[in-house]
Amino acid sequence: MLTHRECDVILLLADGCSYAQIALRLGISIHTVTTHVKNCYRKLSARCAAHAVTRAYQLSLLPERLS
Repeated sequence: MLTHRECDVILLLADGCSYAQIALRLGISIHTVTTHVKNCYRKLSARCAAHAVTRAYQLSLLPERLS
């Protein structure tokens, strides 16, 4: 459902990274981050970053988090 790169972006959002931080870490533009986030929202029927992260974990699209 989510591409590998979309999962990377969602994981970084879950860690509290800003779009600029995600772009820097992944070596992509902020515009590309925005596009990935929008695609995730659409695919996950999410309204915001927190909802997208929650839905991705509920659907087992992301690895389990270690506490």
